[in-house]
Amino acid sequence: MRVGPLGSLVAVPLAMIVATSMAWAQAPKKAPTVINPAPTAQDWADLGKLPDWSGVWNPKITDQDAQVKTNPPPWNEAAAKKIEFMFAEEKAGRPRLIFSYCLPEAHPSWMLISHNAMEILFTPGRVTLLGESDGNRIRRIYTDGRGHPEISDPTFHGHSIGHWEGDTLVVDTVDIVPQAPLAVSEAAGLPNNGDMHVIERIHLADKDILHDDLEIIAPKILTKPWKTTRIFFRQRARKFDIVEGVCETGDLAERVNAEGDSVFVPVEKSVWGHTIAVPAK
Repeated sequence: MRVGPLGSLVAVPLAMIVATSMAWAQAPKKAPTVINPAPTAQDWADLGKLPDWSGVWNPKITDQDAQVKTNPPPWNEAAAKKIEFMFAEEKAGRPRLIFSYCLPEAHPSWMLISHNAMEILFTPGRVTLLGESDGNRIRRIYTDGRGHPEISDPTFHGHSIGHWEGDTLVVDTVDIVPQAPLAVSEAAGLPNNGDMHVIERIHLADKDILHDDLEIIAPKILTKPWKTTRIFFRQRARKFDIVEGVCETGDLAERVNAEGDSVFVPVEKSVWGHTIAVPAK
């Protein structure tokens, strides 16, 4: 039945209903969109065209220390006072631990002040940075053309997207948790307090020298964007490798309990967060 022009009911032939139903049934179905397609052989082959970043990379710590004096962040007035106090406490032998409770060093502090090795993996649509030490030091840089999420979901290392400009990987990172510090040493650094944005240009400066040119925008603690470069050098010998490092074990001692099981137990800490040595039982 259908409604006529004056509201009256008009009979619809059964044949018409059947024909319409058959037409819908025979209409070609649209193929579902593949959101994350499997990489092709060509995708893997294209990785061979990228620069060689294989091996183990160590940070140049002497350069990190030098830049604290020669190229410090442009702290705002309130932040500068806090940093000055931290340096004074460190000099007095009371360093404050910026990285505690086994939280990640986070981005960009990992790149700025880490003393640990890292390795870099190339896979289709992604560059992955794996860091030694705290067991959760990992950065995923998406190079598959995606943008940043429309809905912010802050994390310690933020959301990173990248693209290649020749042999340089340009990385844009947002959505970093406000608690993540902007650190210049393990004893001096401040929470970014939100809205931090990091732009990197990562490239080989020499055969075994990797530069990470950073531009850090942190409007809550800096007066202007801070541009700095961090240097990593490559170890190719087989004796250099990434080993397992679990931060939490530094706060625990190996013991055997009353039932004869091997266990970890918490150890005492000082007021500054340092572990106090206790004799093994």
